[in-house]
Amino acid sequence: MSETNVPFWKMNGAGNRIIVADIRDSASKISEAAAIALDQNPETKFDQIMEVRKPGTPGVDADIRILNSDGSEAEACGNGTRCVVSWMNQETPKDTWLFRTKPGLLNATYESEARITVDMGVPKFGWEDIPLEEEFADTTGIELQVGPIDDPVLHTPSVANIGNPHCIFWAPEDVWSYELDRFGSLLEYHPIFPERCNISIANVLSRNHIILRTWERGAGLTQACGSAACAALVCAVRKDLTDPKAIVTLPGGDLEIEWTENARILMTGPAEFEFAGMLNPETGEFTREAG
Repeated sequence: MSETNVPFWKMNGAGNRIIVADIRDSASKISEAAAIALDQNPETKFDQIMEVRKPGTPGVDADIRILNSDGSEAEACGNGTRCVVSWMNQETPKDTWLFRTKPGLLNATYESEARITVDMGVPKFGWEDIPLEEEFADTTGIELQVGPIDDPVLHTPSVANIGNPHCIFWAPEDVWSYELDRFGSLLEYHPIFPERCNISIANVLSRNHIILRTWERGAGLTQACGSAACAALVCAVRKDLTDPKAIVTLPGGDLEIEWTENARILMTGPAEFEFAGMLNPETGEFTREAG
């Protein structure tokens, strides 16, 4: 192992597999090869890496670079941000946090390990902001379907940008009835999505409860996707399917999502520590701490 090794925590946010890597005292950054190697190891298999760097702006607690399991960069990861708050709170306990990510500043508040809230910002619904390859005047339902043209299995999804692009199909029945592992990978790369897309299936149980499964861009099927939960809620509100505050149940657990009166999305949920260690940001080699 090299002298450039950096500390990391293996964590999860509502089942979303997260690695928090502390790069604050290193000039290195986690390479694509290291990310792929970490994902291929059963101990460190992950959905996103949260690379925590020294802040470049006064008043910001840290800059965060986010990597998917295929080594590509992501713009947002709400579940991962909660894990960063949990990790940094062990070092410096406080209630409020401010981070800089690729799309901009991100606020978070800490109540307990079970209740960490991330302000996911203001959603975007314009076709050019998703972005889509072609113009759609109404993004509450675009022309896209799964299955035969004359008898689609799912169709007319809603789209939104929550720091990253999301496509939400509305299922009339159990979300587990659909082969998301089969068509998610195809739709992620559909030509209509020039920057690829997160693909979800949502089933609205009531005005305050949504069931959701997500195929994450660059990561595949995940136990949870915080930005997808936010996208599902705001798109459901736009279609008058739910109230502005609801529980979104993902395979890994529940998230509380609220679309506030000032148009910002608040996501509240847990963060859970699994183990700590040291890793080489160039190769992905790692050692676990004892205990």
